[in-house]
Amino acid sequence: MAQTAAKRKVGVTSATPSVADVLAWLKKNASAKVRNDMEPRYGIVTDKAFGVPVGAMQKYAKNIGKNHDLALALWDTGWYEARMLAAFLDEPELVTPAQMDRWCRDFDNWGICDTVCFHLFDRTPYAFRKIKEWSGKKNEFEKRAAFALLACVALHNKEADDKQFLPYLPLIEKAATDNRNFVKKGVSWALRLIGRRSLQLNHAALEVAKRLAASDEPSAKSIGKEAVKELTSPIVSGQLKAKAKRL
Repeated sequence: MAQTAAKRKVGVTSATPSVADVLAWLKKNASAKVRNDMEPRYGIVTDKAFGVPVGAMQKYAKNIGKNHDLALALWDTGWYEARMLAAFLDEPELVTPAQMDRWCRDFDNWGICDTVCFHLFDRTPYAFRKIKEWSGKKNEFEKRAAFALLACVALHNKEADDKQFLPYLPLIEKAATDNRNFVKKGVSWALRLIGRRSLQLNHAALEVAKRLAASDEPSAKSIGKEAVKELTSPIVSGQLKAKAKRL
C-alpha cells in the first residue's frame, strides 16, 4: 500500500516507463532556478539540462527499479538528468567494459562523471582495470573519471584487499602535476580516501602526500598539503586505530 502511494506521488505507474515517459516526468519536475544554478553555484556545465533536484531523481529511480535497458536508452538521449537516472537505474552486473568506455567518453562535467562512478561503475568487476586505463586519458573528464572511480572503490569496496590499492598510488603521484581543476580534485579525492582505508594504506598514502607537498609543482604541492593535513588529523588517526582494533 505504501509502495503504491509512493509511486503515485512521483507519477510512476506499476509498468516500467518508456524513455518518453521519463523525459516527460523530468520536464514536469524541472526548476528554472535549479537549472540556472548549475554552472555558477556548482560548476556543472551542460547544454542539455532540465533542472531537476538530485533528491527527486533518486526517489523517482527507486520507484522505477533497476533496469539496464532503460538506463542505456536514457543515456543515449544526452540529457543531464536522464544520464543521472541512468546511473541510478543501471545494473552493475550487466555493465560491460565497452559500455564503461563509451559512457566515460561522454563525460562532460563532474556531476555526471562522479555520479556514474559513485553509484554504478565502482560496483562492477572492471573498476580496477578501468582506473588504470583511464588514468592515461588526455580529456579532462575522462582522466578525472579514473581518480573519481578510484576514490569510490576505496570508499565502497569493503571486500578488496588493501594491497590492491598500492599499485594505484604511483598513478596518483604521476597525475598530481596535472593542474586542470577537475583532474586535480579527483586525484586529491582518491589519495585521501585510500589513506583513510587502513593504517597500512594511511602510511603509504602519507609517503606520497609528503613527496607531493614538497614538490615545486603548484598542483602537486596543493594536493599533497591537503592530504597530509587530513590523513594526520586526530579524527582520521582515531578512526583508523579503532578500525584496526576491530580487525
